[in-house]
Amino acid sequence: MSSINYKRVVLKVSGEALAGKDGFGINPEIIESLAEEIKSVHELGVEISIVVGGGNIWRGETGAKLGMERSQADYMGMLATVMNSLALQDGLESVGVPTRVQTAIEMRQIAEPYIRRRAIRHLEKHRVVIFAAGTGNPYFSTDTVAALRAAEMDAEVILMAKNNVDGVYSADPKQDPDAVKFDELSQSDMINKDLRVMDMTASFLSMDNDIPLIVFNINEPGNIERVVLGEDIGTKIRGGK
Repeated sequence: MSSINYKRVVLKVSGEALAGKDGFGINPEIIESLAEEIKSVHELGVEISIVVGGGNIWRGETGAKLGMERSQADYMGMLATVMNSLALQDGLESVGVPTRVQTAIEMRQIAEPYIRRRAIRHLEKHRVVIFAAGTGNPYFSTDTVAALRAAEMDAEVILMAKNNVDGVYSADPKQDPDAVKFDELSQSDMINKDLRVMDMTASFLSMDNDIPLIVFNINEPGNIERVVLGEDIGTKIRGGK
């Protein structure tokens, strides 16, 4: 078995990544490909929990800008993450990876309620755990959920899987040809430079709990495995200040 750098990880996947080129909805081919990528890491013995965004279906912030009450719009966004989580669970189980979905909003007919001790036990039994429905509260992003669950699960790293972005840059490389890619940063650098890798709540939470991040391109086949094996890809953001 290959030597792994991380035993327990939280993988953060954007909702947009599940849409692929369609830009909206859930693309079955993307789910199948992502499931195979996660399976290869799971077979290395890595304990994996996943937080999936919902932006391919609905964004609470967008709903609020259109005139909806913000809390109501955010609850709709939480339900979008449940749909994505169930799709990913189906993809993982179709390739033989035992998976549990836990939701911060109870919906017992389709998923377990989030219970920290139960989630840790699933990981110890080598099941993948997908955390859905955010924190169960409006105004919190799925980035914040990833940082919170990483702290609760005692994860060694948050893997920030980005859609068509291979790391953290000084500016948007699509708009600024002089943008410089960072190989490594501290959490305080990320916040002080306003690099927007995560929202501020998530950034401070991961910094306060000394949880490192690795930002990488999820669309490059094999990248999740390369990260857990310690290859230098993407941008590493050191834990702490």
